[in-house]
Amino acid sequence: MKFQTQIPMKPGNNLLDYNSGIVLLGSCFVEHMGEKLRYFKFRELQNPFGILFHPAAIANLTERIKTGQGYTEGDIFQHNGRWHCFDTHSDRSGNTPGEVVTGINKTIANTSDYLRTATHVIITLGTAWGYRLNETGILVANCHKVPQSRFSKELASVTAIEEDIIRIRENLRAVNPGIHLIFTISPVRHLKDGFVENQRSKAHLITALHSVLEEDTYFPSYEIVMDELRDYRFYAEDMIHPGKTAIDYIWEKFTQNHISPEAVPVMKEVDAIRKGRSHRPFAPDSEQHLRFLDQLQRRIEALRKKVPHISF
Repeated sequence: MKFQTQIPMKPGNNLLDYNSGIVLLGSCFVEHMGEKLRYFKFRELQNPFGILFHPAAIANLTERIKTGQGYTEGDIFQHNGRWHCFDTHSDRSGNTPGEVVTGINKTIANTSDYLRTATHVIITLGTAWGYRLNETGILVANCHKVPQSRFSKELASVTAIEEDIIRIRENLRAVNPGIHLIFTISPVRHLKDGFVENQRSKAHLITALHSVLEEDTYFPSYEIVMDELRDYRFYAEDMIHPGKTAIDYIWEKFTQNHISPEAVPVMKEVDAIRKGRSHRPFAPDSEQHLRFLDQLQRRIEALRKKVPHISF
């Protein structure tokens, strides 16, 4: 008997391995993927501008990466004692305008440099709902707890999202023509927008993305949660975000379809070494434990001969 419908998946082209350089951009869900890649010691750059939920926010910042155009202090504003930029997450805010501008502009330059030699970009689209600042008409990436009365909330049309996705692709390929893009829709439900509104948002994202996907890859993380894991036991306590089991399951699917089989033994060895290093001995000075540490160090050295960039 079968108690689950399986999402049909084909192995992707241009599989990730330990020679890959990976950039991750988008919603909070892409950070779960980034944490997995980091745990297994892949080379990755995760959300350099912080979490970005809306396709337009990603498009705007990839435009900056392409052109190298930085920000000035005129682009920064103060609220609740901190200085912010409407294009970036509050993680990139600071105590002075100079600190914020310098930090963001350095991130633009560093991300552009990394992208030139990267092999893959994983992009997770979170929501089609956005907030437009009334006095400028500009769609912001983050409201930074500025009063909602200063914004107009809107649902991006399928056409507008298509244009954003095309901009993202063109911006990234202007920096690195050979970059491989993997798109996905976040399975996180944005229920603050409303139950129906969340479904409308995801529908717009999915429709737009598949209309312009072309040669790029789609990884169905949203569909996996909605169809294969359609049970609240796979959610975190807030009943909105996927729980650890769901994230592990999605990662397993991603590994099977988008990571080279030759990389899997290295991943297993990294996992074993990490678990060995986290082991808390009862007798740290015992001969048995010292022998264990020596064996662990030998495993690390052997692994580094295979993958020189790995460090513990």
